[in-house]
Amino acid sequence: MDPDGSVQDPEDKEYSSVCVGREDDIKKSERMTAVVHDREVVIFYHRGEYHAMDIRCYHSGGPLHLGEIEDFDGRPCIVCPWHKYKITLATGEGLYQSKNPKDPSAKPKWCSKGIKQRIHRVTVDNGNIYVTLSKEPFKCDSDFYATGDFKVIRSSS
Repeated sequence: MDPDGSVQDPEDKEYSSVCVGREDDIKKSERMTAVVHDREVVIFYHRGEYHAMDIRCYHSGGPLHLGEIEDFDGRPCIVCPWHKYKITLATGEGLYQSKNPKDPSAKPKWCSKGIKQRIHRVTVDNGNIYVTLSKEPFKCDSDFYATGDFKVIRSSS
């Protein structure tokens, strides 16, 4: 029950915003990790924008909070430290380079594998950073590593 006596829908709670820290702290470190409704996320501050996504890479569960941010084809991406998979911060798309094998002079171009990493909403209010989990109904590859035995942040409970 909520303090006002009403019963809260469990689904509403799962998608309610959670304060994960202070704006000053993330601006210094440029990233932080948090648990939001039992889901581990990494929050990045890059070029004046906030981005949040599942903490484990969609490919093989690599720790994205330990990766480097680099630009590929003009898009900022987190590079997984395990296998160098590139994931756009804004959309969660997996990027790869493609080259036409029938044209030896062709230059490789960046292509999208589609959305592979679940992205979450970040808001700032009065210096506090809030994360709201994605309500997108489609399944993302990163969902597999977002639950169960793959957690990297141990709760104190």
